[in-house]
Amino acid sequence: MKNLQLSVIIPVYNEEEGLQTLFDRLYPALDKLAVSYEIVFINDGSRDRSAAILRAQFQLRPDVTRVILFNGNFGQHMAIMAGFELSRGQRVVTLDADLQNPPEEIHKLLAKMDEGYDYVGSIRNQRNDSWWRHLASRAMNNLRERITHIKITDQGCMLRAYDRGIIDAINGCREVNTFIPALAYNFARRPAEVVVEHEERAQGVSKYSLYSLIRLNFDLMTGFSVVPLQMFSLVGMVTSAASAFFFVFLVIRRLIIGPEAEGLFTLFALVFFMIGITLFGIGLLGEYIGRIYEQVRHRPRYLVEAVLENRSEEQEAIRQDCGSRIEE
Repeated sequence: MKNLQLSVIIPVYNEEEGLQTLFDRLYPALDKLAVSYEIVFINDGSRDRSAAILRAQFQLRPDVTRVILFNGNFGQHMAIMAGFELSRGQRVVTLDADLQNPPEEIHKLLAKMDEGYDYVGSIRNQRNDSWWRHLASRAMNNLRERITHIKITDQGCMLRAYDRGIIDAINGCREVNTFIPALAYNFARRPAEVVVEHEERAQGVSKYSLYSLIRLNFDLMTGFSVVPLQMFSLVGMVTSAASAFFFVFLVIRRLIIGPEAEGLFTLFALVFFMIGITLFGIGLLGEYIGRIYEQVRHRPRYLVEAVLENRSEEQEAIRQDCGSRIEE
């Protein structure tokens, strides 16, 4: 197991319609790589037959297949974290189960790592998504890069490769909420990106909505930077200064011209604008405080119901290790 070269991590949530197609393409693609590998599926509380299909696949290929069964839905990132903690390969690749990132593209990431890079992201060559997803993703990417200085060209692409050293560093972090690609980028000594193909989802439905995209980027920005708080403080200072000057102007105007009611609605608009900024700031502070609240509770990030794996390999490895120690 110490010489296992590759681990492929695949979260699964309600993907029963496309799992067999994934199996038919994934295993041959990895066999062609001519490296020792394992595939770690994480069933994230699927409500369909995904868990049963994964169990059947484990029975067909127990030599290279491992299945982690959650007892509930904890989210894609928690599923990946569980895969990281149980993975054994010197290199780890994450992959979506919906085949939008073809498994045949894994070799491109491994070839890039052979050049000395320890973290390799991917950029979709031609995104087959709706126009609003293109627009929203581009806007969020620009905003995120300006705030966090994390340069991930295509953060929505799941196909990524990590060196074992980065995986160990991520496993050492006990954050409740985190964005794994950004965390890996911070730990990477030589990050890189490669262009990969992208396919339309053939079966099933996407688990990501516009709200999920906004939520993900908000978590990313508040989890890796305090710039939003600093920006809000700056806006508060500018607004306060402008309000003070406007108040002085109104006092001088009243002394020179006298009282008037025409500016009443202007004052209302100004007050409503300031109230909106205040509410936004309260929400922003609440986001940071909420992250602290979740962290200090020390609740488990996920609960594992069962792990399906070939124990005979592990027992054999332990036996050989004990034998070598006795000989020494």
